[in-house]
Amino acid sequence: MNSSRCAACKHLRRRCPSDCIFSPYFPSNNPRRFAYVHKIYGASNVGKILQDLPVNRRAEAADSLYYEACCRIKDPVYGCVGMISILHQQIYNAQCQLAMIQAEIATLSTPSQSEDQYQFQHAENIAPTFLTHQNGASNSASFYDLSTWLD
Repeated sequence: MNSSRCAACKHLRRRCPSDCIFSPYFPSNNPRRFAYVHKIYGASNVGKILQDLPVNRRAEAADSLYYEACCRIKDPVYGCVGMISILHQQIYNAQCQLAMIQAEIATLSTPSQSEDQYQFQHAENIAPTFLTHQNGASNSASFYDLSTWLD
């Protein structure tokens, strides 16, 4: 009979009745599940919560209590809310990054050929005097090493 006790009755060191409220949701092969829930909520409160719910909702409630208890044990201050906040922050960061990448794609995919031509022509017109040959013609075809200017 000892092996038929649920995790709750084993933890509480009591006999497991046939109509035990805990046995369907806290099986004997997972004692940590009830231990966490018991540590945070207490056996009496969990029993009352499960008793007040319709039978078809009790499994979801037991799963939720277990998840919330695990979060509260890992993060005693914030519990599940801390995890939710972290996930919201990750979503926000991903959305910001997506918006920046979409803006960059939009600027790169716009036809800027006329803008490039304008910049090239504008650069030819304002060529400094040291870039002009002795005969006065500007030399826009050659490249100059500008790294030595700051020496």
